[in-house]
Amino acid sequence: MATKIRATLAQLLWLVCALAALVLALGALLIALDANRSNALVGWILDAADFVDLGVFSRVDGIKQFRGDGAGIKNALFNWGLGAIAWLVVGRLLDRIIKP
Repeated sequence: MATKIRATLAQLLWLVCALAALVLALGALLIALDANRSNALVGWILDAADFVDLGVFSRVDGIKQFRGDGAGIKNALFNWGLGAIAWLVVGRLLDRIIKP
């Protein structure tokens, strides 16, 4: 019984981390495509990406800040891309640690 609970918990944590990575990747794509930010779905995805970047991978004040032409797009792609990779790595590590 404990084995099944641990396996389910590991799977659930992996799913949450993968969804966070997906939100960041979608957010970066929407920024790169210059999507209509007044659209409710686009706004929701960008807000969710701002939430799951945890401030560390922020497109405004993240790990790397680009200047000049296209800086906003570069910041989103770089910082949110790193954030997505980090979420996937953490999710896989948690999965391996928790899973029996």
